[in-house]
Amino acid sequence: MNRKPEVAVYYFPNYHVDPRNEAAHGQGWTEWELVRRATPRFPGHQQPKVPLWGYLDEAKPETAERQIAAAADHGIDAFIYDWYWYEDGAFLNRALEEGYLQAGNNDRLKFSLMWANHDWINIFPYKRGMDHTLLHSGQVSLQAFERACDYMIEKYFRHPSYWRVDGGLYFSVYELMSLMQSLGGLEGTKAALDGFRAKVRAAGLGELHLNAVVWGIQNLPGERTLENPGERVKELGFDSVTSYVWIHNVPMETYPTVNYPAYALKAEQDWSKYREQFGDYDLPYFPNVSMGWDSSPRTVQSDVHANIGYPFTPILVGNTPDEFRKSLAAVKGFLAESGTNPPIVTINSWNEWTEGSYIEPDTVHGFGYLEAIRDELVGE
Repeated sequence: MNRKPEVAVYYFPNYHVDPRNEAAHGQGWTEWELVRRATPRFPGHQQPKVPLWGYLDEAKPETAERQIAAAADHGIDAFIYDWYWYEDGAFLNRALEEGYLQAGNNDRLKFSLMWANHDWINIFPYKRGMDHTLLHSGQVSLQAFERACDYMIEKYFRHPSYWRVDGGLYFSVYELMSLMQSLGGLEGTKAALDGFRAKVRAAGLGELHLNAVVWGIQNLPGERTLENPGERVKELGFDSVTSYVWIHNVPMETYPTVNYPAYALKAEQDWSKYREQFGDYDLPYFPNVSMGWDSSPRTVQSDVHANIGYPFTPILVGNTPDEFRKSLAAVKGFLAESGTNPPIVTINSWNEWTEGSYIEPDTVHGFGYLEAIRDELVGE
């Protein structure tokens, strides 16, 4: 009997007030402002997306409790929080620390971190023709990295609901090129990661499970692809590999729309490619399923939409819960056939509302995407 896949869903925590955002956008700002103000950009374009539960403050425990219950009830095992740490410290951490960690039911759903160590660009919204304004650099010093390690050990890793993979505390890194440029190339990065493992052991917490996000297509401005990823990941001592979102790997070749069912088939072919690529280095690849893509809410709505680069990109259409369900069935089959151990699938995402990739309930499909996960990935 095949083991039930573990389902880990990325969580983007920009739906609560943060001082850095207030400095850039004004008092009380959250990314809900962009969700509310989204408009159709061409005939048939379905915007705005409206959350079924309303525009909730994710830094409140009662919000987290509702999210945890819905996720756990539909077969999700863990949230992977997009976690931000810059040279001067944490950013967007209140959803996790004041929401999830204070929720009365957080024993029902594991959590873990993906260090989103990319540049933070002012695309909230982005006006076409303007230079991309860098607000925070994704590169940090070794000292800042070590402070981040100490912070994670103290704030998160001791929690009984922290997600472990093969017994190790799961910690994922979004952008390996930025990491290597931060920490002194291959040798310096390997030493820093070894030091992180040593800190975790010294804290009596056992081992880390280091996961690398790999992708081949630049999306956000400033992102950098990695050459020879299998070799680099193995040399750095990572334990596994996954992806964040399909558009990192599969070109969107038509505009203004791309058909989700056909696009999904191309993305599914990548699972075997990456399994073989990283399998040559004895690294398991955890396949990714993405629910959709529409970054138009991050554009200035009065600008003419065009295919001119993020966030002005093509939009996935036809991504109904039934089509999403087909990809979930395919990934379940892939994990069983490939013998991926442990059998883990990452999903994009719980709440990337302004990128059109979310499974949190909305007013059009209700709980349809969550029901698809429950129906396809939960064992008998």
